[in-house]
Amino acid sequence: SNAVDLMSDGETSRDVLDTLLTVLPEFDIHPFEARKESVGFIFNRVWAAIKRESLAVVAEGVARPEDVDGMFRINWHMPVGPFQMMDQVGLDVVLDIENHYAEENPQLPAGPRELLHTYVDAGKLGVKTGEGFYTYG
Repeated sequence: SNAVDLMSDGETSRDVLDTLLTVLPEFDIHPFEARKESVGFIFNRVWAAIKRESLAVVAEGVARPEDVDGMFRINWHMPVGPFQMMDQVGLDVVLDIENHYAEENPQLPAGPRELLHTYVDAGKLGVKTGEGFYTYG
């Protein structure tokens, strides 16, 4: 079972969206419609806020990545936490996404992007380079 965001570009026919909302569940895909155009889909925006605040508490020295990840695994019964997920995606990709959000929202705090920069500048991009927030064999 998967959830998927649907969002019009302003030109999408209402019939197309209504058809997707009706037909996708038949394939065990559950659509959720963004009610207006947005920079980032519904889930991506919510995930971005969790990711950004996770980065902020580490950038401020409040917690270590393994502390945040451990709390996510225990409290939300998730197999991995935000830092493990970011390492899997690639910290360079995460930084590009954060920079894009910051272009659209200049009031976003810089600390999370600065923390990512220190890793990216050191070539620590996550799983794909063998080291990110964690070290990989």
